[in-house]
Amino acid sequence: MSSILIKSAQLVNEGKVEAADVYISNGRIEMIAQEINHPADQEINAEGLHLFPGLIDDQVHFREPGLTYKADIWHESRAAVAGGTTSFMEMPNTVPNTLTQELLQDKYNIAGKNALANYSFFMGAANDNLEEVLKTNPRDVCGIKVFMGSSTGNMLVDNEKALEGIFANAPTLIATHCEDEATIKANLAAFKEKYGEDGLKIEMHPLIRSAEACYLSSSKAVELAKKHDTRLHILHISTAKEIALFRNDIPLKDKKITAEACIHHLWFSDQDYTTKGNFIKWNPAVKTANDRDHILKAVLDGHIDVIATDHAPHTIEEKMQPYATAPSGGPLVQHALQALLDMVKAGKMTLEQLVQKSAHNTATLFQVEDRGYIREGYWADLVLVDLNKPYTVSKENILSKCGWSPFEGHTFSSTIEHTIVSGKVAFSKGQIIEKGAGERLLFNR
Repeated sequence: MSSILIKSAQLVNEGKVEAADVYISNGRIEMIAQEINHPADQEINAEGLHLFPGLIDDQVHFREPGLTYKADIWHESRAAVAGGTTSFMEMPNTVPNTLTQELLQDKYNIAGKNALANYSFFMGAANDNLEEVLKTNPRDVCGIKVFMGSSTGNMLVDNEKALEGIFANAPTLIATHCEDEATIKANLAAFKEKYGEDGLKIEMHPLIRSAEACYLSSSKAVELAKKHDTRLHILHISTAKEIALFRNDIPLKDKKITAEACIHHLWFSDQDYTTKGNFIKWNPAVKTANDRDHILKAVLDGHIDVIATDHAPHTIEEKMQPYATAPSGGPLVQHALQALLDMVKAGKMTLEQLVQKSAHNTATLFQVEDRGYIREGYWADLVLVDLNKPYTVSKENILSKCGWSPFEGHTFSSTIEHTIVSGKVAFSKGQIIEKGAGERLLFNR
């Protein structure tokens, strides 16, 4: 493998910003020093640029197999590296659902050929596949996904005995989608009775998939985890009320129950439905500005541990359907880092906090081996960013297969210049570089 020397970068890493050179050899960071003059196959002049550890996104839906008309691993992993995300963990609500070890291996085989970013895949849980779930290898699978609320793909686990069995016996981390199905169904019925099916509008989405529905399900997951001493990670927290379920008084490495916030819940609020419509329809729903503000506060004070995207593309045609039939989810992985950097520029967080929540903590939480930090001996997953070079999102520069973004037309304050994945330059100055593939993530457990 080739060697790379990065000269004169501003490293943002482990709570500090400092000038340094970085030498990469055989896929890994060999040396970090104020000045390195070692010969290399490739030299990158990083003067004026900031060097971050590549983002690790613990929740994406790349739709392969079975839904490749809207997304696939080839396209979405390219969108990821163009946005500075070097590793992803993908969800099991593909077609067929990833409910057997054989189907799980099929996805790894596809990624081994087509993923430009590093990859891992969640094993899916259902009401009747505990035996398959128990075969999951904690060393090379990121976790087990449990839908405690139905969303795209309808993998709802609603059998109490099945839930108890999964929480009691899971061989590794359980990640949950938490929305109470009965509450949502009751809310939907009430809105249909009042307004009729044709009278349902996107503005009703956070009232139908309500804060109460989220809290009921999240609190139940926490209760089950405490009962069985389960390692639980609750995805996409969308309400202020849920934050009290999590602790911030112990180190992340000692937590048994953790939480994730997503870009859309940190950026949008229910006021944006009037202009964005179904293009910001997610499950759980984008809720009030008060919820958004409390989620950000919880990210910064340690109640919420990581930031991710829940990147979940659908076609424009699907999103243009009436509210009741339009699917939930949207593409975010290409613009996650730039969105967070805009939040830094607005004074909402620091560069160091951004890196902690989107790289360091994700690596710690999932016990990812040798990634998530800029350290000698670690894999070289790195992104160089120009913080002062504006970038406007347009149809022409969107790499997700669906061809749209909720950020379309927005001008970010920063531009991703180079992304290095497992020691290979995968993206440089607007161009994807087809040079090798991402690596399978391994876990220290």
